[in-house]
Amino acid sequence: MRTFGSLLVRGLIVGLLAGLLAGTFAFVTGEPRIDSAIAIEEANASAHSHDAGSGHHEHAAEEEPLVSRDGQRFGLFLAASLYGVALGGIFAVGFTLLRRRLRTSSDSYAALGLAAAGYVGIVLVPFFKYPPNPPAVGDPDTITQRTVTYLLTLVIGLLAVWAGVAASRWVQRFGDLPWIRLAGGGAALVLTVVVAYLILPKINEVPGTFPATLLWQFRLASLGTQTVLWTLLGIGYAAAIDRRTPVAASSKVVAA
Repeated sequence: MRTFGSLLVRGLIVGLLAGLLAGTFAFVTGEPRIDSAIAIEEANASAHSHDAGSGHHEHAAEEEPLVSRDGQRFGLFLAASLYGVALGGIFAVGFTLLRRRLRTSSDSYAALGLAAAGYVGIVLVPFFKYPPNPPAVGDPDTITQRTVTYLLTLVIGLLAVWAGVAASRWVQRFGDLPWIRLAGGGAALVLTVVVAYLILPKINEVPGTFPATLLWQFRLASLGTQTVLWTLLGIGYAAAIDRRTPVAASSKVVAA
C-alpha cells in the first residue's frame, strides 16, 4: 500500500513534466499570437497619441514594460512548471481523498477519471463562458469583475461535475445499462452549466476592429495548452501509480 507521501511525490513530478510540455506547447502556438496582439495594441496606442496631439504629432512618453518579451517568454516556462507542480500536488491530494469514492478497482482508471472530471470542470466550463483574450483586449476597469466571475465559473464547473456523477449513480437504480448512466449524468451536468451560464453576467470587451482569426487562434492555443497539461497529468499519474504485476515475474514464480 502506497503512502500519501509517495502519491504526493508522484503527483509533483508528473505535474512538473506536464507543465513543462504544456509550456512548450504554449510557446509554439500561443507566443506568435501574443506578439501579433501586442503589435496591434501598440499601433492603437500610437494612433491615439497622434489624436491627442491635436495635429502636433507629439508622441506620448512610452512606458517601458517591467519585463521584456524575452523575460516573458522565459517566464512562460517557469510559470507553466510551477503551475504544473502545484496542480500535480493538488491532483494527488484529491486522488487520495476521493479514491474510495471512485468506483473502480483500478487506480489507473481512477486517476484517468479524476483527470477527465477536472478538465471538464476546471477548464471547459469556464472556457465556454469566459474564453481567454490576448493583450489589447479587455477593459482594465473591469478586471475585478472578470476575476470574480471567472472564479465563480471554476466553482460552478466543479459543482456541475459533482451533479453529473451524483445523477449518474442515482439513475443506476432504474437500469444498469451504461447509456442510462451516461445520459443521466450528462443531462445533470449540462443542465447545471446552462443555468449557471444564464445567471452569470455577459462580458464581451473585444473591439470590433480586432481580427477575429487572431482572437480564435489565441483562444484555441490557450485551450490546447490546458488540454495538453491535463491529458499528460492524467496519463502520467495513471502510469505512475499502476500496480499491475509484471507478467514475467509472475511466470517465474509459477515455474519455480
